[in-house]
Amino acid sequence: GFWENTDISSCYDATGYGPVFEDQPVDTIYPEESPEAKITMSCRARANPPATYTWRLNSRNIDQDEDNHYTLVGGNLVISNPIKNKHVGKYTCKATNDYGTVVSREAAVQFGYLDFFSSEEREAVYVKEGQGAVLLCAPPPHYPDELSFRWILNEFPVFIPLDKRRFISQTTGNLFISKVDSSDSGNYSCFVSSASIAKSVFSKFIPLVPLAERPIRKYPADIKVKFPDTFALVGQNITLECFALGNPIPQIRWRKMDGELPANHEVSMAGAHLQLYHVQYEDEGTYECEALNSKGKDWHRARVSVEAFPEWTESISSTERDISSDYTMSCEASGKPKPHVHWLKNGYPYDKHDLKFRGLTFEDSGMYQCRAENRHGVIYADAELRVIACAPTFEHNPVKRRILGAKNGRVVLECRPKAAPKASLSWSKGSELLFNSSRMLIWEDGSLEILNVTRADEGRYTCFAENDRGKANSTGFLSITEATKITLAPSNADVTAGESASMQCAASHDSTLDITFVWTMDGRSIDFDRDGAHYERNPNGGSSGELIIKNTQLNHSGRYTCTAQTPVDNVSASADLVVRGPPGPPGGVRVEEIRNKSVRLIWSSGADNHSPISKYTVQCRDWFSQEDWRDATTSPPDVEGNAETATVVDLFPWTEYEFRVIATNTLGTGDPSSPSPKVTTLEAVPVVAPSDIGGGGGTSKELTITWTPVQPQYYYGRNFGYIIAFKPHDVYEWMKVTVADPEAKHYVHKDSSIPASTEFQVKVKAFNIKGEGPYSLTAVIYSAQDVPSEAPASVEARALSATEAIVWWLPVIQHTVEGYQVMEDREASSQRVVVSSRENQTRLENMRPNSPYLIEVRAYNAAGYGPPSHHFQIYTKKAPPSRPPKIISKKLKGTSVNIAWEHVEPLANESTIDGYKVLYRKAGLSTGLLYTTRKRSIDLPMPRDGDCVVEVRAHSEGGDGAVAQVRISGKHQSKPLHPSYMTVDSTKDPPPILYDCRLH
Repeated sequence: GFWENTDISSCYDATGYGPVFEDQPVDTIYPEESPEAKITMSCRARANPPATYTWRLNSRNIDQDEDNHYTLVGGNLVISNPIKNKHVGKYTCKATNDYGTVVSREAAVQFGYLDFFSSEEREAVYVKEGQGAVLLCAPPPHYPDELSFRWILNEFPVFIPLDKRRFISQTTGNLFISKVDSSDSGNYSCFVSSASIAKSVFSKFIPLVPLAERPIRKYPADIKVKFPDTFALVGQNITLECFALGNPIPQIRWRKMDGELPANHEVSMAGAHLQLYHVQYEDEGTYECEALNSKGKDWHRARVSVEAFPEWTESISSTERDISSDYTMSCEASGKPKPHVHWLKNGYPYDKHDLKFRGLTFEDSGMYQCRAENRHGVIYADAELRVIACAPTFEHNPVKRRILGAKNGRVVLECRPKAAPKASLSWSKGSELLFNSSRMLIWEDGSLEILNVTRADEGRYTCFAENDRGKANSTGFLSITEATKITLAPSNADVTAGESASMQCAASHDSTLDITFVWTMDGRSIDFDRDGAHYERNPNGGSSGELIIKNTQLNHSGRYTCTAQTPVDNVSASADLVVRGPPGPPGGVRVEEIRNKSVRLIWSSGADNHSPISKYTVQCRDWFSQEDWRDATTSPPDVEGNAETATVVDLFPWTEYEFRVIATNTLGTGDPSSPSPKVTTLEAVPVVAPSDIGGGGGTSKELTITWTPVQPQYYYGRNFGYIIAFKPHDVYEWMKVTVADPEAKHYVHKDSSIPASTEFQVKVKAFNIKGEGPYSLTAVIYSAQDVPSEAPASVEARALSATEAIVWWLPVIQHTVEGYQVMEDREASSQRVVVSSRENQTRLENMRPNSPYLIEVRAYNAAGYGPPSHHFQIYTKKAPPSRPPKIISKKLKGTSVNIAWEHVEPLANESTIDGYKVLYRKAGLSTGLLYTTRKRSIDLPMPRDGDCVVEVRAHSEGGDGAVAQVRISGKHQSKPLHPSYMTVDSTKDPPPILYDCRLH
């Protein structure tokens, strides 16, 4: 065995250990077309002495001499130029040193490939518009099974987008179109990718030809992609697929038949994917997808079963055990199915089912592995068992040379030699052998305890250890010091929150020892670094450990303990600190006895923080105020501090409320309680009537009634609406109608017998399921007027230019006329101008040049338009000249400048020129001096400073023509600039034509 003729079973070998894996082989897929012609299987173990490695393929040892494809690099196995039928299989690595052998997990080597699609042409698919279509992918032979699929449309890399109408199954690769339309026409190719070998291939193109059909027929939902019964492992993510054909496009709905869908689910791909993340056992069950449209529905169900990879619930760890002792090594694993557990020792199967050792021997030493396996995988747990035997030794753990004990205290002298088997222990003081007594006790582990020590106990103490392999002893000296005593203990303190408090603490101690003070609050050590904002030590130090508590808070109340400690002993004293402050929040607020305008509130008092609670304040908020809390009205109005209930009054009926309670004492008001559960008050008859009753006007034979709706908080109940009552002022009986819309603002009563402009009395009240509320104040309104009965007379019109005309008429003598509508008709288009009843003429603008128009005028009021006047026809003038004048000269004449231009010849469809308009203005201004002339030149005064602009345009009966501009500078320049011009369309807003003329 590993232990024969060696001494590594002794107690003194502290550095050696057996192999522990740091890197193990993993499943590997080698692409058949890989440019790197080698496979590397990793194996590395930490071991002392270093491990040696061997490999096995399918349980047979690999001999590098027999197969030169294999090379060992460290512990790694390198397979050069691998051959598929020779090197595929399951590999394991063994790591061995003097302490034993461990076997790695199995790792499979497989060759990955993805063949090309067949070169045969794919047949065209013909589908009627509105029907569903399925394009088959039929992926080529491949390994591994995991592929991803996309489809190309017409050319690479144009991939079809996926939506609720189109879906690609990642199981089969098939493309599904729920409802084909004309836009789907094209050539389709299935694009297949294997992530494992980084390769993609695509099929020959499949023509898809939609066939027109009118009308397009509709089809019920028909599920074509159906997820199968599925196994999932705990912690895995899985995707269930479901897609249906149909017109209209079906909707997909998912459910779990025996409960709610798992919280960790997500529906994607327009409903076609149900993804379950981090699957758990409770996710197991039957799942259903339902597809439905307006023509029908379909459904599919399948089961998801959840199993689990093995997982250790009890494992093993390396240990040293004494020879001849008993020891049990056990491991347990969970999983589904239940894993089978068996053992390996030094890489070989171990025939024991449970490792219960009775009287360990050196042969039991070695590397042990526990192996748990179910159909989903294998896990290993490794441990080294080392059986040791040696005579006692204190080499690594002698008795302390100097032991200190405090006078009148307790001292323990430890004795812990290394020995196998376990040694028997005894003690002596000097030459005197010690035995158990009232003051001295030798513990089972060999430690010596002495109680109430005195100076007489000082001296040399020796521990003796002996087993069947030898003896050893170790000696230490016990010295007695003065005991530590509290000389100034902390006193109880009582402060108000925000004040500071001081806790005194001083102690006497042996002068040869250092002393430190440790403070705790309710048993927890005070961290002066973290809590420095509130806790501070006395800066003088020494034998004083005073604690200062600054800006005390309520949570600083508690029991403070000062512990004075030396390396030998410690002593403690405690005191209580009371921090008084405003009360804490009340608890358990709940609502009982709910009525329509009141509820009874119950709570439990919170902490009074050492100052009695004097009163409570109840606050509420309703659905309408949202986040705004307000003080509630209570009965009695003042809630005493010893109360734990109150009635809240003056609430709105049929309103959702939540409540909270705030406590107050002499030191202030505390934080509010958590809100109560939301409750809704009972319904009641409404008491608020609509306001601002009015109306009148409208179309003939109508009575329009308006009001301001009641605010929702005053509905007081379900089925809220309005009752409208109205009658002519001289009639006794009221007519009533009901409006069920709570947000309604008006009601129009239509009756052919209603006389025009008649006085009515109107009132409105609210109602709900509980009854009717009070009426509003009665308002007086008038029924709608009749439309004007007469047409305007003597309508005439005249064209002013190519785009404008003026219209006038004799007004209608009726007091109900509110205004006039003037309509101009030109061929198929018309436009309207509205003026008030005070006007009897208006201008028409934006008309077309040289065009006929029919003009009519109507009187109108709120009831509508009266009869039209007779038609009056006019023709607009021809358009003004479209070309600007061409400026031909500008001459300086003393203090003036002469501007000259060529005559503008109008086109055939343009008006004859009557003359010219010249605008003389400062640069940057839009107004200036306007001159008119029939000449072709003009003298203008030279500007004294700055620039002026001269605008020249032809004038005709059709209006003003296109403009030419010239700039005149008041500054002297060296030479003039020649003018330029451009032609513009006079029917549009032309850009100004700029001439820059600088004269000297």
